[in-house]
Order: sequence, then structure tokens, then C-alpha cells
Amino acid sequence: MPQPTFRRRPPASRNTPLFTVTADTLVAVDFSPRGRTNSGRGREKGPYRRLFALPGARAFTAWNLVARLPMGMLSVSAVMMIAVTRGSYALAGAVVATGLAVTAVVAPWTARLVDRYGQARIALPATVFAVLGLLALLLCVRHGAPDWTLFAAYAATATTPNTGGMSRARWAYLLSSRAGKTGGDPKAVAQALHTANSFEQAADELCYMLGPVLAAFLCTALFPEAGTLVGAVLLLTGVTLFAAQRSTEPPAARHAPGGRAPFRAPGMRPLLVVCLATGAVFGAMEVVTIAFADAQGHRPAAGAVLALQAAGSFAAGLAYGAMRPAGSAWSRLPWCLAAMTALMVLPLLAASLAGSLLLLAGALLLAGMATAPTMVTAMTLVQRLTPEGRLNEGMTLAVTGLLGGIACGSAAGGWTVEHVSAAAGYGVPVTAAATALLTALVLLGPPDSRRPGAAGPAGPGW
Repeated sequence: MPQPTFRRRPPASRNTPLFTVTADTLVAVDFSPRGRTNSGRGREKGPYRRLFALPGARAFTAWNLVARLPMGMLSVSAVMMIAVTRGSYALAGAVVATGLAVTAVVAPWTARLVDRYGQARIALPATVFAVLGLLALLLCVRHGAPDWTLFAAYAATATTPNTGGMSRARWAYLLSSRAGKTGGDPKAVAQALHTANSFEQAADELCYMLGPVLAAFLCTALFPEAGTLVGAVLLLTGVTLFAAQRSTEPPAARHAPGGRAPFRAPGMRPLLVVCLATGAVFGAMEVVTIAFADAQGHRPAAGAVLALQAAGSFAAGLAYGAMRPAGSAWSRLPWCLAAMTALMVLPLLAASLAGSLLLLAGALLLAGMATAPTMVTAMTLVQRLTPEGRLNEGMTLAVTGLLGGIACGSAAGGWTVEHVSAAAGYGVPVTAAATALLTALVLLGPPDSRRPGAAGPAGPGW
């Protein structure tokens, strides 16, 4: 029997393979450490997996979503509860509009307190006060109290903290503190923050997609007050457990009394005008779509049609967060607004030329895909323009601008529907989107004026 022969080569390192030859077989032995390959489980983690691998990220995100879901429920629940029990949509709309107006005034002050004293110390008492307002509204409606009590009770809900802004503040704190400890690449931190903002915008869309559906189901399947009651329970539970996640809470920033307010930061006011015009797109789209579906004899389908618009924005937000967009957020904003303006023409064409609710639903799905990238980019700029330690206040100013725009868009859309036609009402979102684009170009300057790396109000590369 032939004896094996050995050929040895001097080992260059621990990872050098050893070869041995028998009669007719070559055997290679690799003593290198076993590690994950580049395939299967060894593939590099995606941006969202890396994001949620941060300690504490999953816990605060989950409870924040519970707290945020009522944001899409409460106004619909209030309208249905008041309209069914009092028989007046005008009264219901006036009560909700008054609550939005009071919120626009109170919310920035609540956010300022959150920044100064911390999320847990302010958000929880503010939420308790808001929930008491919701319960007071429910009892006033249930027991036939005078109409003015409905306005007073719903106005108390204005202290509801901006849960989305608090979540975005936690992402910014987590990513910046981690970069400070590990010496992370600023570009990698900026990309991670872009992914976090995209996820938060997608979460907003998800809540505004599911909230009205859940509210309508509860108010019709159970009793008129069920939507408000469940919304109050979810809000209190979510904020309480969100605030309990202290390891990810940003430290309170007791800024000097004479420090610059976010509203006075260079570039902030034009951005708020952009938010105002963008909010008008949302407000007009909701009212006009309900009116168009009603004119077609399919009013119950209006909620599902609007949910498709939110679904398109949700999908686009997640996809946008996984991308590595070229250029600075400043240079991307006009392009996002231009895309939103162009896509808002699709519902106008579908309603005016075809008059088909099914075709309109597809147009809204496509139109919604431009809103999330626009909002992510705008919110990124708001974060960068906001002075240090006042992020919640800056984000809440942007939300206040959106709420004001929603109110204006709803009024303009309703007037157009009543005095012209439901199909013509889709011209209001197109006009609002074009206004946002012109504002960005005229008040903030052309996109080429700030290239990546150029200095701006928020520093290099904003």
C-alpha cells in the first residue's frame, strides 16, 4: 500500500492552509478561525437593523408608537361622537377646529418646558391633563351638557405633548452620544439620523392611516364614545411607558433666558412657511376626497381611499430611509417639493377627466409617495437649524405650522368644493404644493446656492 507523502510549506501565518497529499488525493486543511461569511447571516446589517441595535431604541420606539396612535384617532372620534349624539357636523367641526387652534398656541410652550426640564417631568403631567380633557368631553357629550362645555373640554387636550418630536429628540441624542463615545464618522451619524427621521415619518403616516380606521370602527361597532375612550387610554399608557425609558431620554437643557429661540434661528421662518403650505396639501386632500367620494355615492369608501395615500407615504418613507441620498438636505428640499407638486396633479387629472373613484385611489397612492421624503428632508433641516437643547421646541414649531396649514387647506378645499366642484377641489393641493416649492426657492434660495460642504445657517454641509 503506498505510503502518504507530505509536502510542507512554511506557515506564513495562522490563517495559512496546510496541504497534504496521499496517493491520489490532495487534502487542504484550513486552521483559520471560523467566522461569518459574506453571505446569509454574515451580510452587513441594513440601516434599520443597525438603528434598532442601539441600546434602548426598540423599547422607547414601541411605546412611542402606542402614544402616537391616538393622534390619528382623536379628531375623528370627536367628530363622530359629537355628530351622532348632537346631530350637528357643524358643531363637531367647530369643536375640533377650536382644539387645533389652541394646540397651535400651547404646543410650543409645552415643548419648551420639555426641553428645559426633561421629557419625563413634563410630558406625563401634560398628558394627564389632556386625558382629563378627553374624559370631560366624553362626559359632557354623554350627559347633554351645554355646547360651550365641549369647546372648553376639547381645548384642554392642547397640552398633549408632541410624541413624535420627543422620539426624534431621542434618536438625535442616542446617535450623537454614541458618536462622541466611539469617535464615529460624522457622515455615518448623519446617515443614521436620516434613517431615523425617515422611520419616524413613516410611523406618523402609519398612525394617521390606522388611527381613523380604528376610531371609525370603535364608534360605529361599539358606542359613539368608544373611540375617544380608547384613544385616551392608549395615550396615557403610551406616554407613561415611553417616559419610563430613562436611559434614552435626552438630558434637560436649562438654557439661558436670553438664548435664541428656535423661531428666531436663521432660515427657520421660511421653513415654517414651507411646513404651513405642506400642511395645506394634507388638509385640502382630506376634505376634497371625502366630498368627491360622497358625490360619487361612495362616502364610506373615503377613509379607505385616504388610507392609500398614507400607505404610499409610509412605503416611500421607509424606502427613503434605506437610501443614501446625494447632496445636502438643503439641496434636496426643492427637488422633493417639485416632485410633490408634480404628483399632486395626478388626483386632479383622475377626478376631472375620469371621474372614477378607483382611478383616484391609485392616483392618491402615487401622490402620497412624495410627501414622506419631503417631510423627512424638511424635519432634518428643522433639526439642524434648532439651537442646541431646544430640539423639542423646534420640532413642535414645525408641527404647529403643519396644523395651521391643515386648517387653512381644509377651509380652502371645502370652499372650492361647495362653490365650484369636488373635482376642482383637487386644484387646492396642487396650489399649496407649488406655494411650498416657490417659498423654498425664493426665501431659501436656489438649490445650487448651497452645495454639500458649503457653509450655511446650521454649519457646514447642511
